[in-house]
Amino acid sequence: MAEKRLTSLARKLRGEPTEAEKRLWAHLRASRFEGVKFTRQFPIGDFIADFASRSLRLAIELDGGQHAVSPTDANRTRIIEAHGYRLIRFWNNEVLGNIDGVLTVIGQEIEIARNQTPLP
Repeated sequence: MAEKRLTSLARKLRGEPTEAEKRLWAHLRASRFEGVKFTRQFPIGDFIADFASRSLRLAIELDGGQHAVSPTDANRTRIIEAHGYRLIRFWNNEVLGNIDGVLTVIGQEIEIARNQTPLP
């Protein structure tokens, strides 16, 4: 039941992206990162990551001002990472004001994820 609720919420969120999500998605879906496919509003555990690469187990969260004092973000990060995803976060204003810097960091994280050897 919870999975159905999350899927429904994810669909709704995909239909109402923030300006920062629109801007980053334009770059992620344009296959700037060769061979890496990202999904928007992807359920992981009890949460929905803004973007995720399932093959690399990499999740991206964009945070607005409401997250500056959010006590739930640490728990959210812990749960997403417990599902085997590496989580990186950016402030919305970083995406809107320095998209090249954000894309550089994402590229670095993709390389780290590609080079990690799976645990036995």
